[in-house]
Amino acid sequence: DPDRKTEVVLLACGSFNPITNMHLRLFELAKDYFHETGKYKVIKGIISPVGDAYKKKGLISANHRVTMAKLATKNSDWVEVDDWESCQSEWLETLKVLRYHHQKLSSPDVTNSLQDAAPLPKLGRKRKQEPNRHDPIKKKNQSPDVKSVPQVKLLCGSDMLESFGIPSLWKLEDITEIVEKHGLVCISRAGNNVQKFIYESDILWRHKNNIHLVEEWITNDISSTKIRRALRRGQSIRYLVPDVVRAYIEKNNLYSPESEDRNAGLVLAPLQKHASDSKNLQALN
Repeated sequence: DPDRKTEVVLLACGSFNPITNMHLRLFELAKDYFHETGKYKVIKGIISPVGDAYKKKGLISANHRVTMAKLATKNSDWVEVDDWESCQSEWLETLKVLRYHHQKLSSPDVTNSLQDAAPLPKLGRKRKQEPNRHDPIKKKNQSPDVKSVPQVKLLCGSDMLESFGIPSLWKLEDITEIVEKHGLVCISRAGNNVQKFIYESDILWRHKNNIHLVEEWITNDISSTKIRRALRRGQSIRYLVPDVVRAYIEKNNLYSPESEDRNAGLVLAPLQKHASDSKNLQALN
């Protein structure tokens, strides 16, 4: 069916330390973009905060970051928070998180698939015996088989796309699989030179039709870093984060000069992992 829209799930990975109005805007911008193409239907947005093992400086506990994200999306009818990644004891590559969510969508929980699977063979036989009686039902029963798995696309800001260029932060084969098998949606500030960055990378260029660039014309320069800085200085962050998040931060006194020093001097998990990987390779050769 040529009019059938491809279903898309948007996955945003990151620290969300704390979640801000900008993070929430990324989802809205991406959804508008996909719907305006006329080819896609965005069925869900997923926020997946990174686990504590990421070891980023100033990263407060995943528990708090997940709770804030849940508060922030409480009144969204399509964006939700998933804590699978943040519950892992080790840091996970973004690709593994993408694969996990793709897998989860391909095989929904067992109870559903069992209920769906059991009656189907019977209906199939019945249809063959009485071809005319079941015409209206036929369509309905075919749709589960025909239904393609939604595409899980990684939603990011231009800073994340450009972090692909930082040595050892990403594995080349991971970037390749992300853009080849899943796809990227990159929200970039109007005038930001993301195109140039894609042009300068052979891998990204090769898969450029799987990288959706969304121009953000209503610029939104809120970052978690700036929010934490304001909080350390006792300045207001109202209207930059959802009110429920602001209240939660105040109540739990979350960000302080002390919290900003957490993980200071530690090596970021991916850099540590990829450094040891290359050491292993050197040992093997």
